[in-house]
Amino acid sequence: MNVMIVDDSPAMRAFIRRVLQLSSLDAAVCLEAADGEEALQLLSANWLDVVLTDIHMPRMDGEELLRRMLAHEVWKLIPVVVLSADQTRERTRRMLEMGAKGYLSKPFTPEKLQRELERSLGIHRALY
Repeated sequence: MNVMIVDDSPAMRAFIRRVLQLSSLDAAVCLEAADGEEALQLLSANWLDVVLTDIHMPRMDGEELLRRMLAHEVWKLIPVVVLSADQTRERTRRMLEMGAKGYLSKPFTPEKLQRELERSLGIHRALY
């Protein structure tokens, strides 16, 4: 799985990367961007299976990133999961209505992130 983490916090990017490394989700490629502008540059040169983005970032926020991805012929096919401290129902609803595949409020546990990714990507785990 090729993943891009978009968050202006280096600590949050490192946390998410570590969760992906320890999860059963195989993140072969894990790119990082500090804001939406940097993310768009990386999207131009890389195929991704999912984008995990914060909302509140400098230069270009997560909402504008999602808007631009959805307007692009190829990028609109990449699922976007929002990871944000903004827990308001209005924001959650708006991002999901815009086209985000998932929304997870910060702070979150590694288990919640893994479950949200599995749900958003349609990955079903067998129960043993």
